[in-house]
Amino acid sequence: MAFDSRDTGAFKGVWVFCEQREGKLMSTDFELISEGRKLADDLGVELCGVLLGHNVEGLAKELGGYGADKVYVCDHELLETYTTDGYAKVICDLVEEKKPEIFLIGATNIGRDLGPRCAARLHTGLTADCTHLDVDVTKYKEFLKTTSTIDVDNTVFEENTNLKMTRPAFGGHLMATIICPRFRPQMSTVRPGVMKKAPFDQAKADAVVVEKPAVALTKEDIHVEVLEVKKAAKKLVDLIGADVVVSVGRGISKDVEKGIALAEELAEVLGGVVGASRAVVDAGWISADHQVGQTGKTVHPKIYVALGISGAIQHKAGMQDSECIIAVNKNETAPIFEVASYGITGDLFKVTPMLIESIKALKASK
Repeated sequence: MAFDSRDTGAFKGVWVFCEQREGKLMSTDFELISEGRKLADDLGVELCGVLLGHNVEGLAKELGGYGADKVYVCDHELLETYTTDGYAKVICDLVEEKKPEIFLIGATNIGRDLGPRCAARLHTGLTADCTHLDVDVTKYKEFLKTTSTIDVDNTVFEENTNLKMTRPAFGGHLMATIICPRFRPQMSTVRPGVMKKAPFDQAKADAVVVEKPAVALTKEDIHVEVLEVKKAAKKLVDLIGADVVVSVGRGISKDVEKGIALAEELAEVLGGVVGASRAVVDAGWISADHQVGQTGKTVHPKIYVALGISGAIQHKAGMQDSECIIAVNKNETAPIFEVASYGITGDLFKVTPMLIESIKALKASK
């Protein structure tokens, strides 16, 4: 039967594009497989990973360990190095044959390039840079209760299983939920670090089905030639992988250099890294790779310290799932205290040195 993206009833299943680079899976893959598992369970359908590359079949079992029922391994020498033309053709061919209802792609550099190309060729919609996904209306309403000002209990919601794709809009000042009810697959690129990775399950890894579909790809299908891959070493702060994040906000404005220095010292004694609110980044006080929030990075550290951060909803969305949140702010009514495990009302320039000395003394005593 000819492929028709408008024939919504012909589509079934949840797919995740599993990006690999030089034979190594990206951490985003495990986050999306874990999230895809929840969506597939709510729909009662199969979860499939889609893995492209050359001699990468050995990676498929690991994807099963995080929840994939099946992994399509598209193996071809022309897929060894990523090209937009090659990957888009192979994926679109597979989608047209198998017809998944949901297709998730990580919002990495590759994913941001690949997603729109595939959506355009498949004549369907794409919601970019999502931070939350739901198909179940009840779960979506529970999400809204904690993240929005909507009177959920007195609002009528249409009961359906369309994918509800939530993403920041207007520079992070608004959250928008987008649906694609008339076309399939429903496609979304998902921000790295947002979805929680499930624990690895060896039994699931052993049970995953690996299927190798035929790949129809020639050099004529690819309109660029990759001559060389050069790696540039650029030191960026790893907020997503850190166990401890010490973030600074507008409260450091009276002495920016000292405020950042205190955050760096506190992060050092705790074995963590320095983050920042959007206001600090926009002011040019610190580089954008430090930004936490809806328009920055979403973090889930064991300890999150917020120094002089008021706690706007855009910032809280990026850190509220941290295991322990310690907030320091002069304003006792600052919204950050609503999500804090421990709150200290005081001047960060006085409180932070006290924290540093206390931690140093405690470490020395041990």
